[in-house]
Amino acid sequence: MSKRTNSRLHIQGSINLLKRASKWPIWADVVTRLSIAFALIGVVVLVHWIDRDGLIDHHDGHISFLDVVYFTMISVTTTGFGDIAPISDRSRLIEAVIVTPIRIAVLFIFVGTAYNFVIKRTWEKWRMARIQSRLTNHIVVLGYGVSGAEAVHELIQRGTDPSCIVVIDQSPARIGAAEAAGCNVLAGDASNDETLVAVRVAEAQSVLVSAGRDDTSILIVLTVRHLAPKVPISVVIRAQDNELLARQAGANNVINPVSFTGLLLAGSAQGAHVAEYMADLASIGGRVQLRERPVAAEEVGRSLDQLASGGRGLRVYRAGTPHGFWEPEAQRLEHGDLIVEVVRCEDDEAAASAG
Repeated sequence: MSKRTNSRLHIQGSINLLKRASKWPIWADVVTRLSIAFALIGVVVLVHWIDRDGLIDHHDGHISFLDVVYFTMISVTTTGFGDIAPISDRSRLIEAVIVTPIRIAVLFIFVGTAYNFVIKRTWEKWRMARIQSRLTNHIVVLGYGVSGAEAVHELIQRGTDPSCIVVIDQSPARIGAAEAAGCNVLAGDASNDETLVAVRVAEAQSVLVSAGRDDTSILIVLTVRHLAPKVPISVVIRAQDNELLARQAGANNVINPVSFTGLLLAGSAQGAHVAEYMADLASIGGRVQLRERPVAAEEVGRSLDQLASGGRGLRVYRAGTPHGFWEPEAQRLEHGDLIVEVVRCEDDEAAASAG
């Protein structure tokens, strides 16, 4: 299938905040790195002291222990004033074979420490702030399990730019999979206010919740609805008893995979092709697709079976109330109506590209 580029949001790169709990605190890591560096310097001091007869001090001609420490420090830091220098072949060989590799190792330790604890953190904060500032009208997927991953895959197949999708999950493996798909990712707890604020959930186009557990999903819906009162929320609920709770929490759409599977099974009992057609409607991979859209200006006043798109109108939503194609309300479309229609997948792609 061809993919469309969503021009409403262009983000280069992704939020890459994959973290794993460290066994050591930061201060212990820093102390360990510095201890290794100073231990290596101590080795150089010892080597220079043992081989002090191969060194010459142009100042007073005498090599003391302080001179050895001084020469080691300016040698390791590559300062090299030249007042103390190796003169014997053995000393020069020691400088080349022993001291130089240690010098490089010490520099790597200091530079690596500065990068990890200063430069890298500053860069990540700046990069995340830049991405956050551009997040608007995006789709937030909370939970990248089987349902969440399939939803993201279907969105991309339908033409949604992966950079318009933000995935939040606590599993490093799932976060890695979402990042590989081109999505923006954030490792964190989706029921936490700070996590949702970080991805600007209030500016989202819609939120898809699939946490794997009904209680967790309902808690996430409550949190999202608190932070984003007007954003549409769809949630996967597995127990029928929890569907009402999810709606009361603020979900606009509650999807029960168990119930949907039952519908497919029942449909297959009534005909060999009923379940096939229902699955066809739900997926971009089929020949037809269900689509919801606002009524077009040229369609106002027409009936539901006279749509400009050429699709087959099935239902009209007027002020939140559904009306079937056989009802009187569907015989005359009005401004503000939402239409659910069946269209060919090719027509759907063309209409979306034109929009």
